[in-house]
Amino acid sequence: MKRVILLTNDDGIEAEGLKALSEALQEIGDVFIVAPDREQSASSRAITLDAPLRVTEYSEKRFGVSGTPTDCVILAVHGLLSKKPDLIVSGINHGPNMGEDVTYSGTVAAAIEGNILGIDSMAISIASWNPTQFESACKAASYLAKRALGTDENKNILWNINVPDLPTKKIKGFKITKLGSRVYNDLIIKKKDPRGRDYFWIGGGTPGWNVEENTDFAAISSGRVSVTPLRLDLSDYKKIVELKEQEFEWKG
Repeated sequence: MKRVILLTNDDGIEAEGLKALSEALQEIGDVFIVAPDREQSASSRAITLDAPLRVTEYSEKRFGVSGTPTDCVILAVHGLLSKKPDLIVSGINHGPNMGEDVTYSGTVAAAIEGNILGIDSMAISIASWNPTQFESACKAASYLAKRALGTDENKNILWNINVPDLPTKKIKGFKITKLGSRVYNDLIIKKKDPRGRDYFWIGGGTPGWNVEENTDFAAISSGRVSVTPLRLDLSDYKKIVELKEQEFEWKG
């Protein structure tokens, strides 16, 4: 029996990356798609609590949801699928998800939710805002999905994968990485509407990255597929030790 693979994304159910990924993974699993019915980029781990979720069933294994990527994973696992997925793959995202930007990403958030639910999960992105080489990302996703499904050695998987927007023959392999650091040069673009009122756009600047060895950005810059294992524990253990050595006095 084929293993069950749940696909989702944050670019919407009609996104080219999701369609390409679905076709690529059909060979290795029983693929179900539960994805937002519209663009949900930069939604992070938002969930819908104050409105009903509407589901459009396009086919027996393809559902559009009026919610976020996290909504999609929760709804798929607890409502739409008859069997718990063996693997969740989120993507292929149209654009990179590296460094601090993973905290904004709806693509990564879906994988995080899967991991919280005890399901091996991975997020995959093409490191270009106008991607053309979906074949390369699909090849990386298929290889890593087979690896995740075919072994017990790497359980509790939460991988963030970024693929250069290059033809398959020009990619130089895989690199296990840590998250890099973005150079924040975001611009606030201020304009006026026809009634003379101000409105704003966030994020008008061109993203930049600190070049540091063994980071996701360094891997992409060298033509390699970046595989970054993530964890949910955000505790700063070094600071915990430092603060325990200090005195905190409660004056009630």
